[in-house]
Amino acid sequence: YDRSELPNNCTVIRGEVEGLAASFYEDLQQGSLAPEYDCATGQPFPSPYNDADLAGELQNRHIYYESTRGCPFNCSYCLSSVERGVTWKEIETVKQELALILKHRPKIIKFIDRTFNAKAERALEIWRFLVEQPGQTLFHFEMAPDLFTEEMFVFLADLPPGRFQFELGIQSTNPATLATVSRVMDLDKVNANMRRLAELDNIHLHADLILGLPEETEITFRKGVNDVFAMAPHYIQMGLLKVLPSTTISHTPGLVHCRQAPYQVISSAVMDQQTISQFYWLGECIEAFHNNRYFPSLFDYLRDQTEDICTFFEELLTICHEHNFFNLSTTQKFLTELLSKAVAERTDHQLCLDLIRYDWLRCDHRFLPESLSTDDLNTLRKSLSRSMDQNLSPLYDYRSRDEFFRKSIFARFSGQALKQLALADESKEGIVCFLPQKSAAIHSFKKTVLLP
Repeated sequence: YDRSELPNNCTVIRGEVEGLAASFYEDLQQGSLAPEYDCATGQPFPSPYNDADLAGELQNRHIYYESTRGCPFNCSYCLSSVERGVTWKEIETVKQELALILKHRPKIIKFIDRTFNAKAERALEIWRFLVEQPGQTLFHFEMAPDLFTEEMFVFLADLPPGRFQFELGIQSTNPATLATVSRVMDLDKVNANMRRLAELDNIHLHADLILGLPEETEITFRKGVNDVFAMAPHYIQMGLLKVLPSTTISHTPGLVHCRQAPYQVISSAVMDQQTISQFYWLGECIEAFHNNRYFPSLFDYLRDQTEDICTFFEELLTICHEHNFFNLSTTQKFLTELLSKAVAERTDHQLCLDLIRYDWLRCDHRFLPESLSTDDLNTLRKSLSRSMDQNLSPLYDYRSRDEFFRKSIFARFSGQALKQLALADESKEGIVCFLPQKSAAIHSFKKTVLLP
């Protein structure tokens, strides 16, 4: 590293912090830190938490846990590639440390292992231990999407929703880019495994793409966004490449980047600054409209239609800029209004609006915004309460009938929408009842039923 690029009075620690000698802490206490300290190598890395921390300052906070250190891969953009090898903490030690943490019922434990499933059997043993523990802690793991085994899928199929979330590093679907940055990955397995995980619908899936990697052109990056969208993750992150000092990628010809943290890329040999800027704002648009639970039915439909999702979001982005979207509060109502404008000129706009309307009502709203308004929901409810039978099993009987109509919401949908939503087999319009009960899936939407 170059000390001239560091802030004044900066102290550099070389190696793993557990190997610091007592002299460092003495200097720290006295306020007289030296410019550099070297750590002893090969030190164990025990959990830093104790009962007092977990019961006090760390209550209701994310708890970060490290069961391995290092990475089995050698990606040129990552600091883990500077030092080779992985240190694996003893599995019994992992269980003991996790048991201490879980005693305090944290909301989230985030494993910071760079590739948690690098050893499948080890990952499975930790998973089995975690799900046997009481409580509803959510566990976050960074996973390689091509390293899932059949045994893993069998285990995950029975996992209750809301217990695991996976951050899946895809980074690029361009083979030339992956080869250039030494990213070893089987793209066919990535595609198959991602789709299979999405079909389980019990694990929140976060997929990463990196913008600005070498050999990544405008065409290949657009293809990558479309490829990842087709895999149906819940969250698509398009982060700017950070060209970290001392990494191999920092010596790549033609790569222009900030010299100060966070070292973000500005341009590459094959992607100019304007193109990277355009993709950055496209990523912000995807972040706002896709990476939430508001519009899954619409995006499922676009996925079924093999939509060019880059073009779709570029058109939506234009509307966002026209309405100063990125400087205003991004409420669901505002998002819905702009998305309704974006589909207004499509030949299938009525179907798209029906799908947006369906998801709005599943999100526990009891009214429709102006951009989605068709029927008067209260008028429809009153009409149904007068005309429907006194008993309609399993929805209600004569004793629970009044409560059913008071707590449920009713809306009319086209036959095309009902088929897309798998609520009907024939193209005939109908009325959907939105029940007060929530579904047991990754998104706890209201349950729905098509009225006879």
